[in-house]
Amino acid sequence: MPSSTMDYYELLEVSRDADDKAIKSAYRRIAMQCHPDRNPGCSDSEAKFKSVSQAYDCLKDPQKRAAYDRYGHEAFQQGMNGGHGGAQQGDFGDIGDIFETIFGSAFGGGGGGRQQARRGADLRYDMEIGLEDAFHGKSREIEIEVSQTCATCQGSGATPGTGTRGCNLCKGHGKVRAKQGFFVVERPCPNCHGRGEVIEDPCKDCRGEGRLDLPQSLQVDIPPGVDTGTRIRLSGKGEAGPRGAPPGDLYIFLHIRPHGVFQREGTTLLTRVPISFTTAALGGSVDIPDLDGQVNTIDIPAGIQSGKQLRQRGAGMPVLQGRGRGDLVVEIAVETPTKLTKAQKEILEQFRDTETGDECPESRSFFAKMKDVFSG
Repeated sequence: MPSSTMDYYELLEVSRDADDKAIKSAYRRIAMQCHPDRNPGCSDSEAKFKSVSQAYDCLKDPQKRAAYDRYGHEAFQQGMNGGHGGAQQGDFGDIGDIFETIFGSAFGGGGGGRQQARRGADLRYDMEIGLEDAFHGKSREIEIEVSQTCATCQGSGATPGTGTRGCNLCKGHGKVRAKQGFFVVERPCPNCHGRGEVIEDPCKDCRGEGRLDLPQSLQVDIPPGVDTGTRIRLSGKGEAGPRGAPPGDLYIFLHIRPHGVFQREGTTLLTRVPISFTTAALGGSVDIPDLDGQVNTIDIPAGIQSGKQLRQRGAGMPVLQGRGRGDLVVEIAVETPTKLTKAQKEILEQFRDTETGDECPESRSFFAKMKDVFSG
């Protein structure tokens, strides 16, 4: 394990709270600069390359990083927490570690024995699609970079033809012990990470991880009726597990782009339709095409007011993994004309001369109420 005493975060030129992506990016940048192939015969570049590779191997692994953040380089030195020697109080985790040793799995994971190979991490991919795609459904190809099983070592992490040996630190048990007063605490071995064995000759391609970050093309089938927040699970398409462990899953989170005509509320489609004041007064109809290409004729009753909503049953979005469709809701907006010819103005003047107040009962009611209020 690490021989350099230089801080790993300083080696990779990142802060201690850097996320996995920042650490990976920093490693790639520095490793490319000091790679031996680009600096033939330079011992300093070779030494730096080994150091940053060592730092990345530690910080990219959540367990190694947690141990390093807590204990520094001492976390990987032979003999730490071995046997039943007198450990310092700071060597213990939370009270759950103590309960685990005394009471077993009932308090968080069971006693001794080698740790099972952990499953690969689940991954998230955010996909944006149009409302039409959400209506009809579609098949879409995506490309992501994901950890995949190393083809050279078939996920074992060992150079082909070689194997593993028992861990010297935990003597093959996968656990190390530390003593504090009356308590003996067991925890996964920091050297072999609970496996009980270490690789003698790590694979040159994956450096013993059993997996490599490679681009992968995947086909995603989007069913009709999806909405923003819908999650599609691709089983086994997440990050490959270390050293042959099962892969995680890939979750596709969908986001629907705003549409130029329709708004959506569940399976209901809403749109605002302006109509002329003559159509509002006399009645008529408007044609609204839906996302299926069908034309919906909406009847406008005479005397309709702005803000009135008209509903067309079964003209909305399809029900996700179900039958039927939602509704189309049309909100009416009565538009007042802004450009009138002389003849049109004369016609409207004649109409105004014939008004009695009964034509607009809401206006008459409002002004009557206002008169009552202000007249006391």
